Amino acid sequence: MEKIKKIIAESILFSGLSEGELEKIARIAVPKSFGRGEAVFFEGDEGNGFYMVLEGRVKIFKMSMEGKEQILHIFGPGEPFGEVPVFHGQPFPANAMALVKSKLIFFPRREFIDLVTANPSLALNMLAMLSLRLRRFANQIESLSLKEVPGRLAAYLLYLSEEQGPAAHVTLDIPKGQLASLLGTIPETLSRIFSKMTDEGLIRVEGRTIYIDDFEGLREKE
Repeated sequence: MEKIKKIIAESILFSGLSEGELEKIARIAVPKSFGRGEAVFFEGDEGNGFYMVLEGRVKIFKMSMEGKEQILHIFGPGEPFGEVPVFHGQPFPANAMALVKSKLIFFPRREFIDLVTANPSLALNMLAMLSLRLRRFANQIESLSLKEVPGRLAAYLLYLSEEQGPAAHVTLDIPKGQLASLLGTIPETLSRIFSKMTDEGLIRVEGRTIYIDDFEGLREKE
């Protein structure tokens, strides 16, 4: 329970809440465990609550009629997902699956809405987080629709550089096959682009560690 309370307190969704309010949120939290590759929910399932990652990673994705997967986002510890149905009461609009063995926290819809009603600051936090999520998706849609694959990869590496701190290297937290799906391409194409960027002196690839040798050159690829 202490770990659950700690990660709830550190989440952007619950930042600034009092100890008493955090205690109430922790009381409605239901811990759940999922194995690698296990579905958390499917598109069309009833949106009866939302989740937060306690340990592990979860991918949110859509499947085309032809069976092609498009990853929309990947969430790690402290990040909530599936929260939109909490407010509009509609089914989940995409699928969620554990990428690795994961522990999640489930917040039931009815109990959470009662807390939001009693705590306006929680509603403002939720609005801020949804706005940030919308901005991320807008950037992703722009990247997928307007940029070629090299530009998408360059933008993603620069995004990781900002997210992981000002450093000359980034660490991929997902396999390259999953990264290809996230960027809307196939693994073979992604491998060729990695090789070309390496030949151009922009990056060096050592497993999941990507060393960025030329930030300006990478920005020109965006």
